[in-house]
Amino acid sequence: MTRAERPTLEQIERELARRENVSRYAKAFRITIVTLIVVVAVAVLVATLWLPVLKISGTSMTPSLSEDEIIVVLKASDFECGEIVAFYYNNKILLKRVIAGAGDWIDFDDDGNVYVNNVMVDEPYAVDKGEGNCDIEFPYQVPDGCWFVLGDHRSTSIDSRSSEVGCVKDEDMLGRIFCRIYPFKKISFFKRNS
Repeated sequence: MTRAERPTLEQIERELARRENVSRYAKAFRITIVTLIVVVAVAVLVATLWLPVLKISGTSMTPSLSEDEIIVVLKASDFECGEIVAFYYNNKILLKRVIAGAGDWIDFDDDGNVYVNNVMVDEPYAVDKGEGNCDIEFPYQVPDGCWFVLGDHRSTSIDSRSSEVGCVKDEDMLGRIFCRIYPFKKISFFKRNS
């Protein structure tokens, strides 16, 4: 190598600086990728184990929940009458409102009002209180380890009034609705009744 072919000190310093920049960029890129993977893994774990995120399809819970809204479910096993819950049914997740628990007696009057243990349930959320898809006989006692659930839009909801869905077993319950996160203008939290 001749003297003219040798790099100058300035060229060597520029090359070292360039390599340091490439090394810093590569390190920052790796840290960013690892951080994103960890964040995604944690989000998936949280969504799977404690807070599943669901998109509403259907009209059985209108006006409380509408088509295409996105909600977060809090996994739980203790429910209160009046809460909206998610449960497994035929490889799907359905949303309905808890009306009564094990041992309670359910009845309906001619106007579609619900009675639990001979006390009329105040249901300001219920619309179109028709008989809907009902093929069980009332008065009806909720079996042990089960929940009686109804959709808010009674004429379109297929729920515990139908032997197709029936009462929901404890082990099929996913949890209660915790909050609505979409559409953004309707973000809200669902409070417990107590």
